[in-house]
Amino acid sequence: MSFVAEFNALPVDALEQSARSASLAEARAALGKARLSLDDFSKLISPAAAQLLEPLCRRSQALTQQRFGKVIRLFAPLYLSNECINNCAYCGFSRDNPILRVTLAVEEVRREARSLREQGFRNLLLVAGEHPKFVSGDYMAACVRALHEEWPSLSLEVGPMETEEYRPIVAAGAEGLVVYQETYDRAIYERMHTAGPKRNFDWRLETAERAYAAGFRRLGIGALYGLADWRREALSVAAHAQYLLRHCWKAQVTISLPRLRPCAGEFEPLTTMTDRELVQLVAAFRLLLPDVGLVLSTREPAKLRDGLFPLGITLASAGSHTEPGGYTGAGRENIHRTERGRIVELASGASEWATAAGRETNATGQFEIADERSPGEIAALIRRLGYEPVWKDWDAALSA
Repeated sequence: MSFVAEFNALPVDALEQSARSASLAEARAALGKARLSLDDFSKLISPAAAQLLEPLCRRSQALTQQRFGKVIRLFAPLYLSNECINNCAYCGFSRDNPILRVTLAVEEVRREARSLREQGFRNLLLVAGEHPKFVSGDYMAACVRALHEEWPSLSLEVGPMETEEYRPIVAAGAEGLVVYQETYDRAIYERMHTAGPKRNFDWRLETAERAYAAGFRRLGIGALYGLADWRREALSVAAHAQYLLRHCWKAQVTISLPRLRPCAGEFEPLTTMTDRELVQLVAAFRLLLPDVGLVLSTREPAKLRDGLFPLGITLASAGSHTEPGGYTGAGRENIHRTERGRIVELASGASEWATAAGRETNATGQFEIADERSPGEIAALIRRLGYEPVWKDWDAALSA
C-alpha cells in the first residue's frame, strides 16, 4: 500500500476541525505528552495553543538539542534550468510566463558549484524545472557525476521520475531527493496546475517512495504555505512524514516549511500564515516528529530566521539564488525568452538582455529571496546564537 491509499483514508476534515476547535486545556494536555498522536499535533497547531507559544518553543528547543545537538547544517540551492512544461499558477518558472530561460551545460554547473564551494558549502541542492527535453535523467546523472568527487552531499529537487530513472542518478552520487506536494488539497491542486505532468496529484504524492526504492538516503517533503489552509496542509505533511518513517525507515526524512514569495506572474497567495503561526508550526512539528529534520530557506526574512534557528531548525539555506547562473553568470550567452512555451527572438541590444545591478545573470528566478545575507554572515549569526554551523556532515566513504 502506498501513501496515496493511506492519504485517501486520512480523516483530514475531522483533524482540521479538531485543530480549529481545540480548547486551551486540550492544547496544554497535548503539550505535556511525551509521545504525540496526529490528533495531539492538531491541538498544538490550534488557535488555542497560540497562548502556549512560549512553553511550546522551550520544549521544542530542548528536544531539538537533545536529538540533534546545537548544530545547524547549511546548504545552497544550485539552479540548473528554469525551463518547464508545467503550468503552475504560483511559480515563476510556469510554462506560460514570458520569462528569460536557460539550462546550464555541465561545465557551467561545475563553475557555479566551484563558487559555492569557495564560500564554504559542502551540501548542495540541485534544482530544475520539469522539462524532459532540457532536464533529462541522463543530464541529471551527468551533473551529479561531474560534482560527486568534490561534493560529499548532493540532493535533487527536480520533476518526479520513475524508480528506474532515479537509479543511475543515485549511482552517480546523489543521496537526497526533495519533492514538495505543494498542496495536499486535491481541489486546490487541480486549480493550481492547469497543464503538464504535474497535474497528476497521486503520481507526485508517491515520488518519495519511488526515490527510496531507487536508493536515496534522504527524503524531503513539504507543502507550499499560501495555497490551502495552513493547518490542513500541516496535518497532511505530518501524516506523510509518519508514513515515510514507517515504510522508508532506512532514509532520513526532512520537512520544509516554505511560504509563498513574490515571483514572475504576480500570483497572490490564497491563504495566509503569520510569522507567529509559522513559529508555532515549527515547534509543533518538532514535538510530533523529534527525529525529523526541519528545513528553513531564505524565503523568510532575516529577523524571523534568526528567531527560528534555535527553536527546531536543523537545516538552512544561505546566500541563495533561484535563477540558473545566479552565482557566477554561467549560461548568460544562451539565455532566451519564451512566451507560452515558445521561444521568442529578441532584437540585439533589447532591454531584456541588460543585467540588473547586483545580479550575475538576467535569467528569471523562481521567486524572490527575503534573506539576502551572505553565507558567512549566516554562519557568524548561528555562532552568536550558541550553535555550530555545519557545512559537511556526511561522506560517501561512510557507506562504501
